[in-house]
Amino acid sequence: MVALVRPDSWNFPLFLHVLGATALVGSVAATGVLAAASRGRPWLRRIAFLTMVAVVIPAWLLMRLSGQWEDSRSSIGDGQGWLDFGYLVGDAGVVFLILTTIFAWVGVRRPERRWPAPTVAVLAGVYFIALLVAMFAMTGKPGS
Repeated sequence: MVALVRPDSWNFPLFLHVLGATALVGSVAATGVLAAASRGRPWLRRIAFLTMVAVVIPAWLLMRLSGQWEDSRSSIGDGQGWLDFGYLVGDAGVVFLILTTIFAWVGVRRPERRWPAPTVAVLAGVYFIALLVAMFAMTGKPGS
């Protein structure tokens, strides 16, 4: 029922937020899969690193900034647990993304080392699961 009374001026920031979140989830999943499959194929490590730099980080920025823009324009969700959880996953996620990008870079620069690719796959997998839980919280709004 709330969606029926939303002003049209709220639609664009929400669209950008959902677009960024969708791109973020997909690109984090792609990074994890590429890193997991890179054993014996060092060129996949490079693609995983480039995906982090060219897609994941800009998608996170779009998701986070447009989410903040949307929250500043509307009072929907103020004081709700689902909104706080979304902020938690978004803000803590930047730590995961920085670490994942650094480990992916090490994997590209030092292809003889075996540990960076599995580390990237694990970090991307953990953040992917956190994003899915946040997606459930933001769309289902449990407790509201």
